[in-house]
Amino acid sequence: MENVILIVHLLLALALIGVVLMQRSEGGGLGMGGGGGAMSQRSAATAMGKVTWVLAIAFIITSLTLTVISAKNASGTSILDRVGGGAPAAQQSADPAGDLDTDALLPPPTAGGDADAPLVPRAD
Repeated sequence: MENVILIVHLLLALALIGVVLMQRSEGGGLGMGGGGGAMSQRSAATAMGKVTWVLAIAFIITSLTLTVISAKNASGTSILDRVGGGAPAAQQSADPAGDLDTDALLPPPTAGGDADAPLVPRAD
């Protein structure tokens, strides 16, 4: 069902793009470029304008329907559950014997001998 609605949604998007591109430009972009009254005058509703409204409303309805279906399918799960599932298995397989030398991963001790001091960059 979700796939059917998704296909209808994509077809509506393509049809809406096509209808908007086929419309005649009226007013020169928000009333700029002469006349000054393009935003204040209400033009007659053309067939293309009505088709645009119908397609836009259908597009919004399919968007909301896909959102509801997706929310129902994802109820009770978290993205963190799916992401966190593979990480511990990879760490266990990297060191099966458990004899990993972690001392080699530490930074070298400072010149003062204080190993617990934070590393601070110097401009030497």
